[in-house]
Order: sequence, then C-alpha cells, then structure tokens
Amino acid sequence: MITFSIALILLLAGYWIYGKFIDRIFSPDSKCKTPAITKADGVDYIPLPTWKIFMIQFLNIAGLGPIFGAIMGAQFGTASYIWIVIGTIFAGAVHDFLSGTLSLRHDGESLPEQIGRFLGQRTKKVACIFTMILMVLVGAVFVSGPAELLAGMTPEYLDVYFWMAVIFLYYVLATMLPIDQIIGRIYPLFAVALLFMAVGILVMLYVKSPDLPEIWNGFGTKYEKNPIFPMMFISIACGAISGFHATQSPLMARCITNEKHCRPVFYGAMVTEGIVALIWAAAATWFFQENGIVDKATGIAYSGAKVATDISIEWLGGFGGILAILGIVAAPITSGDTALRSARLIVADFFHIEQRSIRKRLIICIPIFLVTIGLLVYSFSDVEGFKIIWRYFAWCNQTLAVFTLWAITVWMVQAKKNYWLTLVPALFMTSVCSTYIVIAPEGLGLPPQIAYPIGIICTIIAAVWFVVWFRKRKANRI
Repeated sequence: MITFSIALILLLAGYWIYGKFIDRIFSPDSKCKTPAITKADGVDYIPLPTWKIFMIQFLNIAGLGPIFGAIMGAQFGTASYIWIVIGTIFAGAVHDFLSGTLSLRHDGESLPEQIGRFLGQRTKKVACIFTMILMVLVGAVFVSGPAELLAGMTPEYLDVYFWMAVIFLYYVLATMLPIDQIIGRIYPLFAVALLFMAVGILVMLYVKSPDLPEIWNGFGTKYEKNPIFPMMFISIACGAISGFHATQSPLMARCITNEKHCRPVFYGAMVTEGIVALIWAAAATWFFQENGIVDKATGIAYSGAKVATDISIEWLGGFGGILAILGIVAAPITSGDTALRSARLIVADFFHIEQRSIRKRLIICIPIFLVTIGLLVYSFSDVEGFKIIWRYFAWCNQTLAVFTLWAITVWMVQAKKNYWLTLVPALFMTSVCSTYIVIAPEGLGLPPQIAYPIGIICTIIAAVWFVVWFRKRKANRI
C-alpha cells in the first residue's frame, strides 16, 4: 500500500504544482470574453456554472478506460502505477488543458480544426477521419459495456439487447438536444454514482489494506506475457493520456465563462480520472493476487466487467455494490453520449453547417447513428467482435493524442513557450503508437526484434521532421 499511497499523493500534488505551472504558461485572462458569451446559440454555446462544467468534463472523459483499462493494465504490476502518475501529470492533463484552452481561444473550435490550424489542412483531413472513426467506436463500445452490466443486475427479460436499445435512445437525445436540457440535468445523478464508486473502493482499499506489490520489489507480473512497452501504454489510456479527451474539451470550452476556470475544469478533471484509474489498478492487483486472471472453479478468464462487479459486491456489500456498479455504468454512458455529440459538431465545423436548426442536426446525425448501430451489431455477432473493436478504439485513441500533442507543440513554438513540455510527450506517444500497430496481433503482428526498430525509426523521423520545420521557421523569421 506504500507505493499506492505515494502515487495518490503525487497525483494530488501534480494538480497543485505542475498544474499551476502549466496554467501560468497559458496566461489566463479573466477579462477576455469567452465563446459561451460571444457565440451563445442556446444549443452548444451555453454559459454554465464552473462546478457543472467540471462535472460534465470529468464524466465525459471518464468512460470505461480508467476502469476496464486500469484493470487490464494492472496485469503489468506496479509499472501501471508509475504510468498513471507520470502520464496523468506530465502528458494527459497537459494534453487536455492546452487542447481545451486553445479551443477556448479560437471560438470553441473542434479538435480537427485545431489540428488543421497548426499542422496544415492535409493533416486536418486525416485527423478528421481519425476523430470520426474514434467517436463512432466510442459510441459503439460504450453502449455494449454498460448494457452487459445492467443486464446482469436486472430480470432476465431485461436482457442486454433491451439495455442497448435504452442506452442508444438516450444517446440520440443527448446528441440532438441542447446541452443544458439532457446532459446538464442528468449528469449530477451520474456524478453521485461515479464518485460513490471511486470513494467507496478507495476507502475499502485502506480498510482492507491488502498486501499490494511495492515498486522496490520489481515491475514484472506473472499475469501478463505481452511486453510492457507498448502494450501497457495502450491498455491504460484514459487513466493517463487519451486523444478522446481532446475531442471533449471543445464541448466545455463553449460553456466556460472565465479563462481562469480552465485549470480546475481541464487539468483537474484529468487528475481526477487518473485517481480513479489508480484506485482500480490497485483493486484489480489485489483481485488478481487472490484469484489469478482465470476463475479457479470454471477455468474462464475474468473480463473487466466481472472484475469490477466482483470487487464492488465483495467490498461494498449488496446495496453499496449496486451503487458502485451504477457508477461504473455511468462512466461509459456519459462518454458515449458526448462522443456522438462531438461527432455531430466536428462534421458541422468541417462543412460549416449551423446547428441552431434541429433539421440540420438531424441530417448530420442519421449517418452517424447508422454506422454506430452497424458496429454494435458486429460486436455482438462474434465472440471476438467486442475485443477487436476495443483494441482498434484503444489504438485510434492514442494515435489521436499524438496528433493533438504535435499540434500543441507547434503552438508552443509559435507562442514562444517552453515547447519541450509537450515535445517530449509527443515523441514518446509517437513511439508507443507506431510500435503498437506493428507488434500487436490486431496490427501487423511482427516480432519485437522487428517492431521495436520500426517504432524507433518512426520516432526519429518525427523528431527530424520537427527539427527541419523549426529551423526553417527560424530562418524565415530572420
């Protein structure tokens, strides 16, 4: 528990120390009018109180990733704690904060628009395709997960297909209606459940004080045969750094009324998610120590949903366990709805379609809904369907973070800021994503002795590309 406690303290300290440092680099101006005021439209640009914006941002980004991703990442041992802490403070929170504040400074523009602004129109088109794929994958993945959990808590006639239909109907309404009518009203209920889940499991970790592995005993674990690099950095995405977050930040950038609120909303929400991921990584570590990753009685491998359900019921009892599971259900639902909403806004921004008219919103949404339904059907048509969709979602998610980090780095250079703060994470995530796609079974499936050199070469190319651009820009200025 010592390593876990230190990691928890470091996350909290990271918000107050490094978060303030990054905030000073942004230089918030309380007198500057935000898009929520200058572009208010009653649909997406709506001024909201800061506490509600933080809550919505946190629920938007806290999908299955910081729970199921952390559970899968816990199989790598104490290395998962280190990645959650370092990734959250120095990469994920910076990524979320600067993507949100840059959107705020540019009329609440969506992520592909930001990427195009700093990396060029060709990159914008690629990023737009990537973002749309990710949004639809999120919409599909984050329907089936909570539907399975709800089906396990209700009578048999309320099966997984019933709950999928209910959740997707909610997604339709949340995507189409003004943000304050559905999301702004129902999210407080989801927040209560999610916070109860996180606090409840955290308290029980200290009450039970399980014999968790400590960092000085090594990083390895007998439960994961895949190499830590790059697998762990893809498995634990939303609890450390996630490109999906940068698609959500513009939603809240359109509701913030004061630039000084950006640090608690963007940086603070990411740190909070990192804490949730750390809690579940520790709880899952205990669970795997007690049970392994295979059920001793049935010989069936545990899924993330089963691990989360069993821990919640065993540690919090029947009623408390149900409330905790509802918190786990709330996390993906509150990410899936805003993923499809983000998809609508990205298409609207790309084609310059105003969104005051519900008819124009519907024209954009119908194709998005149909593609999402198609992926849902596929995920349940085959045993491996959901796993395949999840893996591609995870890789697309981190690859989008690479696009975002490079765009932010270019802005840092242009604004004469310390660009090393984002350049290092950009290079690291470039190496993670390029190595993963060539070594993973769902990618090229190449052996490590080939995959690692390819990842190194891709990272070197990215670094050289940046240096050439940097020198050319400096020469042009002179």
